[in-house]
Amino acid sequence: MANVISPESRVYVAGHAGLVGSAIVRRLQADGFTNILTATRAQVDLRNQAEVAHWFKANRPEYVFLVAGTVGGIMANSTRPAEFIYDNMMMHGTVVNAAYEFSVTKLLYLGSSCIYPREATQPMKEEALLTGTLEPTNEAYAIAKIAGIKLCQAYHRQYGCDFISAMPTNLYGPQDNFDLTSSHVLPALMRKFHDARLAGVGEVEIWGTGTPRREFLHVDDLADACLHLMRNYSDESHINVGTGIDLSIKELAEKVRDLIHPSAELRFDTSKPDGTPRKVLDVTRLNGTGWTAGIDLDSGLASTYQWFLDQQGQNIRGFSA
Repeated sequence: MANVISPESRVYVAGHAGLVGSAIVRRLQADGFTNILTATRAQVDLRNQAEVAHWFKANRPEYVFLVAGTVGGIMANSTRPAEFIYDNMMMHGTVVNAAYEFSVTKLLYLGSSCIYPREATQPMKEEALLTGTLEPTNEAYAIAKIAGIKLCQAYHRQYGCDFISAMPTNLYGPQDNFDLTSSHVLPALMRKFHDARLAGVGEVEIWGTGTPRREFLHVDDLADACLHLMRNYSDESHINVGTGIDLSIKELAEKVRDLIHPSAELRFDTSKPDGTPRKVLDVTRLNGTGWTAGIDLDSGLASTYQWFLDQQGQNIRGFSA
């Protein structure tokens, strides 16, 4: 199937308002794309096949970035597993099927590195999928994401659809969720240190022991990788997207503290779960396509925190408790 995505192509970004979707829209705009299609939740419920099919019939996208989903951190995953598995499985199913029915040229489905077993050999290779038990704290989400990968593979094999899957590592950047009840670890840390500095509190609580190791990718790098893969990758096997570099949660907390509230002390609440001991992706296959990450963590943290402050009319240099 021809893959000639160009600035004139009709490109649908499913989930355009989220962290990843908004970054993909920015990336497409920067490349001069003029037919970027989006739909709000009020316009199309992606869990409803009839609504999705109607939208595809009316708008006829040629390329689809399927990055919509119900997402969250450990607390959200642990307390809302039914929502996480139902919402995500339905969204993936409806969009992939509509893309097939209405002859989409190419679809990129975005998963998550939590698809890999809790005890997977590190760095995690694509071949580690379904080789062991999942991390219990996000099992429902992971099952849904695995189903999405297999769905794209099935349509690839049975119908010859050019549907590919990419598995990003932990993401951060503009438009992230900073709500402490549902956010991922990095924005949660930023919010905690920000609030502590505003309140004049000299101690910040960190969930767990601080020993788990995580890899972080700026969402603008991910968006660049997604467009690169849309242009250059058509294998039915999913492909990892990350930096291949990790650090401990303690080291991450120290970086965030030094940026936001340098005088704060860290207090680790070991009664809270750590999650998977280590998660870092093997990005050999991705690098082999000619793409590597370009935004280092320190500058990415600074720009993300500045975005957070901008939403409140503050400046990173002028911010004071």
